[in-house]
Amino acid sequence: MPESKVHFFPSEPLVALLGNPNCGKTALFNLLTGSRQKVANYSGVTVERKEGKLLLESGKNVRILDLPGAYSLYPRSLDERVTCNVLLGRAEGEKRPDLVLCILSAMNLRRNLRLVLAAKRLGLPCVVVLNMLDIAKRQGLHIDTVALSKELGLPVITSIGIESSGADGIKQYLSALDWRHLQQLPVSADDAQLENVASHIAHAESDNIQVQRILQNLGLDQIIPDHFSDRLDSVLLHPVFGPMILVVLLFCIFQAVFSWAAVPMELIKDAVEYLGTQIANVLPNTWVRSLLIDGILAGLGGVIIFLPQILILFFFILLLEESGYLPRAAYLLDRVMGSVGLSGRSFIPLLSSFACAIPGIMATRSISNARDRLVTILIAPMMTCSARLPVYALLISAFIPEQKIWAGIDLQGLVLFLLYLAGILGAMGVAWVLKRFASEQFRTNALMMELPSYHMPRVSNLAISLWQRAEIFLRRVGGIILIMTVGLWALSSFPLPPEGATGSAIQYSFAGALGQALAHIFSPIGFNWQISIALVPGMAAREVVVSSLATVYALSSSSADAAEALVPLISGGWSLATALSLLAWFVFAPQCLSTIAAVKRETGGWKIPVIMLSYLFALAYIASFITYRIAIFFGLG
Repeated sequence: MPESKVHFFPSEPLVALLGNPNCGKTALFNLLTGSRQKVANYSGVTVERKEGKLLLESGKNVRILDLPGAYSLYPRSLDERVTCNVLLGRAEGEKRPDLVLCILSAMNLRRNLRLVLAAKRLGLPCVVVLNMLDIAKRQGLHIDTVALSKELGLPVITSIGIESSGADGIKQYLSALDWRHLQQLPVSADDAQLENVASHIAHAESDNIQVQRILQNLGLDQIIPDHFSDRLDSVLLHPVFGPMILVVLLFCIFQAVFSWAAVPMELIKDAVEYLGTQIANVLPNTWVRSLLIDGILAGLGGVIIFLPQILILFFFILLLEESGYLPRAAYLLDRVMGSVGLSGRSFIPLLSSFACAIPGIMATRSISNARDRLVTILIAPMMTCSARLPVYALLISAFIPEQKIWAGIDLQGLVLFLLYLAGILGAMGVAWVLKRFASEQFRTNALMMELPSYHMPRVSNLAISLWQRAEIFLRRVGGIILIMTVGLWALSSFPLPPEGATGSAIQYSFAGALGQALAHIFSPIGFNWQISIALVPGMAAREVVVSSLATVYALSSSSADAAEALVPLISGGWSLATALSLLAWFVFAPQCLSTIAAVKRETGGWKIPVIMLSYLFALAYIASFITYRIAIFFGLG
């Protein structure tokens, strides 16, 4: 008997935000929903789904859905395919929107209007939202919204996405709307042929003619230059100064990750130590106290302490994205990346991978060239993600002295920058090798991408995005990291040591036996059995390595405050050669299981994830072996 799925949707109306990339759609979404947002994935794909709630003056709740940016409803990428499927009601588990708000950039009507005309053909009630009107006025551009509404046959509302009251017009319109009598038009025959090339070409030609006619009737068919952006680009995109500014900017970001985070990290450390002391004073010396202090507190505290550094890194990435500089950076690096067989379009996914490889891999959907997209996915895990940052910070704090060198540059920040640089150079080397195996039909195409106008980043948008990243990180700490930490504590605590045992308790446990076995494999690269144990749960999430080391050393040390003294423990117990070898391992080692799962979903099978795991493990082992042997040769062992 055939089965069918029945989906139940909330009763509130669903309003979808549709627009080109860089039209200010997400800024309006933040204005409308504030912190009342829910971030997830669309069913069956890794495309990020953002939904929020808006309470209207009438007292009615409305669901707001921020659709992925699209240039066309003839889908060329996974993002555009998801947008089309949602609008057509084909997306699994998704309700077809009751209303579509078509967001237009007042600075780029020629391109944006094409998407509005395509949306009209879908038979959904549409309202046009003219955004960035303040910028257009500063450029001397006057847009008659009444005439535009008449030309399109749709209501037109104005908005300014960077002002706190910029979405008031949208809220007032939605409040006055009679939701019970929204016009519901049937999907025309053309809608079923959205992916038909001939139909797309025919619509594209007619849309171009109609857009040109609309612009002429409104007196907007002349291109008005953006003098402010042009002046900035003359410096930031200069063939000599541009790349120099980019390198200095990236260097300063890595310096800030250490210097700015020092105070909040110290506060978190003090709080963890205080909590551990209080628990030790209250509970007797039993397995429950060991679980709370040596397991949960040592593990989670050892990861949460690096949250300030992760948020600082996210802050700078979001700042560059909000300001409009990121596409310029892609342009600057196009020639460099072209030398290894990639285009500048791969830069944004790779930069996103510095925060987390999963959104970086997801961002490759914007790369239309299949070969470029696959290579970018394969090398994205080599970018130093924020999950590696706690491991780097731990080892750098333990083995690199905290001192200033030339021009006040922080030595620890310099080492961190070099580790990031090593990952970049390694990724470029892998891309160059893969270029040798690409046939002529898959050679890199010329870079074509939109350079948006520069904007002053909005503090509220940055705050919302940072809060979402912190929430995701803390959910990981409270979820998979907590589970892995408690599991490792159990493996490290049982079975109990026999009577008369002279060694530490962990040596007689399940984890001790596993670590001793793995040590035979990793001893040529300088890893002891404690490190070998920590690498196993580290496959679930990179951050777990720090908590695992804290748990292992808390249980294997006789010191009562071992959980709060991981840095002096490893600095006294490891050689510098071992620390350098472990750093080399994490530059190249595969990402967490979540990243592997994302690659599997993006590539549609296990072939690419297996290839990626194999070559990254091989690179990590070889790099660690060479690093360790060179360090031993120079007497650092």
